[in-house]
Amino acid sequence: MSSPLTVEVADHVAQVRFDRPDVLNALDGELARALAATCRTLAEDAAVRVVVFAGNGKAFMAGGDLQTLRARPTEAVHELIPPVHEAVRLIAEMPKPVLASVHGAAAGAGMSLMLAADLAFAAEGTRFTFAYADIGTSCDGGMSWALPRVVGMRRAMEIALLGDTFDAAEALRLGLVNRVLPAHALAEETLVAARRLARREPHVLAHLKRLMRASSGRTLSAQLDAEYEAFLDCAGRPEFVAAIDTFFAQRAARR
Repeated sequence: MSSPLTVEVADHVAQVRFDRPDVLNALDGELARALAATCRTLAEDAAVRVVVFAGNGKAFMAGGDLQTLRARPTEAVHELIPPVHEAVRLIAEMPKPVLASVHGAAAGAGMSLMLAADLAFAAEGTRFTFAYADIGTSCDGGMSWALPRVVGMRRAMEIALLGDTFDAAEALRLGLVNRVLPAHALAEETLVAARRLARREPHVLAHLKRLMRASSGRTLSAQLDAEYEAFLDCAGRPEFVAAIDTFFAQRAARR
């Protein structure tokens, strides 16, 4: 049986693609379990420094599989949400950057997974929809945690309660995505950014990710202490001195 997602690792970058194109990569139990298992593997793989999530076919992900949810509502929820939530936790906690490369549509759980990533690039023409209230349910996948933090409470309420569909330009204006790219360039430009990140020191990116993600739950004093400890750890490594030497050499070359 073929997997509902594919994984390709090269140059320390893992490209993970949702692979249910006939249903716009809608999440069913099999895909949810595969996603969690893949996140577990990639989180522990020291050879992988950056993870990229994308979708095969016409969309990134069009939410949960509505046929499955309609046929077995409660049972399907028990199958879908725990592995998706495990994946979201792993994305947040793994000490490596996670990118979402979004095209076509990101709706419901697709939008939640996009928000779970550290960076998000979108193709021109992508459509974004909260979608949950449209099918008579509240949200999952960390949407209610991430959305207010990204766009602010008032805007998050508007997106969730009114459920309007919006385009990539609006997503960029709201801060939901970092870049909007021509559709033909999305995959390559995302990979360029991922490879650029993979060339940076992994322990530095790990510290930066932890500091940024933990900041909203700390006081300023606690965050300053965390910054001090992280900087001290970086400064105690030989890569720190080597990076400073490289910086001086590059500056001298530009003169």
